[in-house]
Amino acid sequence: MPLAPTDAGTFITRASPAYRRAGLALFLAGFATFSLLYCVQPLLPAFSSQFAIGAASSSLALSLSTSALAIAILLAAALSERIGRREIMTLSMILSALLNIVAACAPVWPALLAARMAEGFVLGGVPAVAMTYLAEEIHPGELGLAMGLYVAGTAFGGMIGRVGTGILTDALSWRAAMAIIGVAGLLAALGFLALLPPSRNFAPRPGLSARHHAEAWTRHLRDPALPALYAIGFTVMGTFVTIFNYAGYRLMAPPYNLDQTRLGLIFSVYVFGIASSSVAGALSDRMGRGRVLTAGILIMAAGIVLTLAHALPVIFLGIVCLTIGFFTAHAIASGWVGRLARTDRGHATSLYLLAYYLGSSIAGSVGGWWWSGLGWNGVASFTLLLLGAALAAAAWLRRIARS
Repeated sequence: MPLAPTDAGTFITRASPAYRRAGLALFLAGFATFSLLYCVQPLLPAFSSQFAIGAASSSLALSLSTSALAIAILLAAALSERIGRREIMTLSMILSALLNIVAACAPVWPALLAARMAEGFVLGGVPAVAMTYLAEEIHPGELGLAMGLYVAGTAFGGMIGRVGTGILTDALSWRAAMAIIGVAGLLAALGFLALLPPSRNFAPRPGLSARHHAEAWTRHLRDPALPALYAIGFTVMGTFVTIFNYAGYRLMAPPYNLDQTRLGLIFSVYVFGIASSSVAGALSDRMGRGRVLTAGILIMAAGIVLTLAHALPVIFLGIVCLTIGFFTAHAIASGWVGRLARTDRGHATSLYLLAYYLGSSIAGSVGGWWWSGLGWNGVASFTLLLLGAALAAAAWLRRIARS
């Protein structure tokens, strides 16, 4: 838990140039992190063709990265208490951009996976501490805009990483596309370093032991409500990534025959997610978090059912619904964690992110077996089972909230 500053004058306020610099720097951090992480998602069919591997094996290019990131988040959050937020984020961005370029040049599949796994591990430094930096340095009454810029950067990066990679692959090659995304990430890292104001309210805490962190994590796992939120993070993210992982295989085959550019443009549905996450927050204040969370999961399920249609416009509509429902559920669940955790909120959030990215890794790869065995009907069935578990967890949360 960060130390609270005792002098309100040390906060960065909206009237100062430092506020704009911090907001832009964190936008660049979000953009770089998520464009680097997800740039391989539209390339999974290309990897299958290039390296003669199946869909489940190809998905490891993303799943290994998100698995390593999930573990790194726990370590980076603890390490940042010793050496500083700004330093951790800068090192994370530079190393991950360089490793994406290394992955683009990998001559064989195992080398590409090794580079992507290392990239995911070093990437963990940004999501682990970005929001903590903002909470420490920005005036509490003016935090919303700066936090919004960071979240917008993550969504924009996730969209550009996917859409841009598809366009660049058609124009050049998948290797050139990955390398260009890596160079863009490196430039973003240099801009971040130049713009981000030094920490003024951070004090190193070298005395925190491994036992302190373990006890904090254990305490949150024993909470009656928090594990349900972690389960929701796992299942909704697992569903979201699985659908996008294998939609490419379906839509690049007959009768659709989409090329990389048109397939990549499907990821432009992220704009619906950016809007729905902010609307979900406002609705939860009026209707209650439990209701909005349940609605988000049900909208995801409806979207998956729509993707079972054969008409391409209906499939696209299903993906739009899936995206709206996902960002709604994720916005409510992630925000609810901070409100339920009474102490060590950073540890509670890190556990949510761990479950969130493990869902991406595990479900994203397991979904490949369902695709290989049963085609799109198998993918839909698997993801609907995940959402059934999410609904059960949401019902448990609503029951606790009522009591």
